[in-house]
Amino acid sequence: MPRPTGRPRAQGESPTGLGTREDILQAGARLFCDTGYGSTSTHALAREAGVRQATLYHYFAGKHEVLLELLLGTVAPSLATARTLLDRPEPAAARLWALCASDVRLLSGGDVNVGSLYLLPELADPRFAEFHARRAELQETYAQLVAQCSPDPAWSRRIAPLVLDLVESVILQRRRDADWIDEESGPMIANAALRIVGLGEQAAEAAADAGRRILAGLPEDEDGLSDLTRS
Repeated sequence: MPRPTGRPRAQGESPTGLGTREDILQAGARLFCDTGYGSTSTHALAREAGVRQATLYHYFAGKHEVLLELLLGTVAPSLATARTLLDRPEPAAARLWALCASDVRLLSGGDVNVGSLYLLPELADPRFAEFHARRAELQETYAQLVAQCSPDPAWSRRIAPLVLDLVESVILQRRRDADWIDEESGPMIANAALRIVGLGEQAAEAAADAGRRILAGLPEDEDGLSDLTRS
């Protein structure tokens, strides 16, 4: 439950132009990714956001709530897109392509590699259970789409996690070489996902073409983008 707004800032205007809450989240993303979650104090977090420490506690109970909101911000748009795609009439392979491309665009967007927060050991803390539940739901959606692409349910359940792993590999690739990320990264990974599920070259090309049309027709808030990852 978001805390009420209205406490004064420590200094100046909102750096993001989006308000104090977003300033704190952006500061958390930078510090958690660059310095580490364990090494970031609430004092440092408040200073980076340009607010008083008391102001930070007015919006969040602690840095764990900042991290949780950042994590949910990487999953919620994908989950919204996935739910939409499950109900659409296009072939499953095209919808799977659209979901993969959308997720890659989400995870590779913005100035901060927010997806790298998935690798934090602190995520084993029960306070992040909501994130794990949302991500499990997203993985189940991938599994349903993969199952619709394959006549062998047992085999499709085995490869479904590989598809999501392939999509999320962009997190590590971005960490290794940020220049590798460009507008072709999403389509390339989505194409590879279709080959993993067993589509031949012609079928994969047709699904990719249809997937592009699906993606182009989705509203902006349902295409895998979020304020936390936009440039």
